[in-house]
Amino acid sequence: GVDAEHPLTAVIHTAGVLDDGTIPSLTAERLDGVLRPKVDAAWYLHELTRGLDLAAFVLFSSVAGTFGGAGQGNYAAANAFLDALAEYRRARGLAGLSLAWGPWMQGAGMTGALGEVDLRRMARAGVVPLSPEQGLGLFEAAGVVGAAVVVAARFEVAAVRAGGEVPYLLRGLVRAVRRSAVSGVGDGLLVGRLAGLGEADRVRLVVELVRAQVAVVLGHASPQLVEVRREFRELGFDSLTAVELRNRLNGATGLRLPATLVFDYPTPVVLAEFLLGELLGEKADMIIPTSVVPAADDPIVIVGMACRYPGGVASAEDLWRLVAEGGDGISEFPTRRGWDLGALYNPDTEHRGTSYVCEGGFLHEAGEFDPGFFGISPREALAMDPQQR
Repeated sequence: GVDAEHPLTAVIHTAGVLDDGTIPSLTAERLDGVLRPKVDAAWYLHELTRGLDLAAFVLFSSVAGTFGGAGQGNYAAANAFLDALAEYRRARGLAGLSLAWGPWMQGAGMTGALGEVDLRRMARAGVVPLSPEQGLGLFEAAGVVGAAVVVAARFEVAAVRAGGEVPYLLRGLVRAVRRSAVSGVGDGLLVGRLAGLGEADRVRLVVELVRAQVAVVLGHASPQLVEVRREFRELGFDSLTAVELRNRLNGATGLRLPATLVFDYPTPVVLAEFLLGELLGEKADMIIPTSVVPAADDPIVIVGMACRYPGGVASAEDLWRLVAEGGDGISEFPTRRGWDLGALYNPDTEHRGTSYVCEGGFLHEAGEFDPGFFGISPREALAMDPQQR
């Protein structure tokens, strides 16, 4: 019932849950978990109080519902509902105000759950966190604006402009800048530059373009810090940053690239070769990943075999020959491991730290292993098991 002595005069709904992810990963359960505290709770409050003469019915929404947010399809939809509910109530003569908040400083609000990558992404979009004092000031100011939905956020104009394409909703605040000659191919300038270069210079130009965009997405101070032969997953990419890199490369090249770009072409140099082929139409020498459709009656085909075993076995044929001839893979200690062979052997079986035999099954070619190709440091390679090498 209604407490006549202490009547309810205002409702402020502040609940929210984050569970970010790209669209394919947003299961029904993840949608429910984010929508329930926003959509269900707000609607119940509306139904329970629509017969009361409230002075205020305030909903805490988010700029994600207004501008969108990387990986926040569920959260954006939930907040868009709150904005619509405020409009719905206003249309029926009821109090209603939805505050589409920007991020608050770390630890103040839901940004406390965000990581460094998320914060850098927002900073590149020009969204500046609010201090608690600024947030309270905007809360008071929004109540006198008179609109049903108010965006309460800070934007750094210079950062928005530097980001390239200015969002439509911000074009009244930020004047868009002309794209540079190397930022796109809509007018053929990038393609024209590539056409005038030799093959090596073409690859170098596109590799530097990729490194520059990767550095921005990952927050590196310089593109030179991006190792071109390391896989994107090792560089620190996840599904959200992968989509952001794809979007930035779309803008920089004028191409329409898939969201799976960094997974299909896993290193900056491989990605650059693919982009070069797409830009110039030179796809004959490119290996383009294709989807494989399993078939129940598809025969098993051995495309290739390789192995390396003690006894100089470097192929499947060598292994078969060793077995067929009754050969022996045991040999003396290898001489190219940096071992002190004179100190290593000791016939005393009880002596610790030495070997009482002079022979074993060794891969004498382990020193030919190229650790840089696999992103392994030389020091780590020496400590590895030779068979792993």
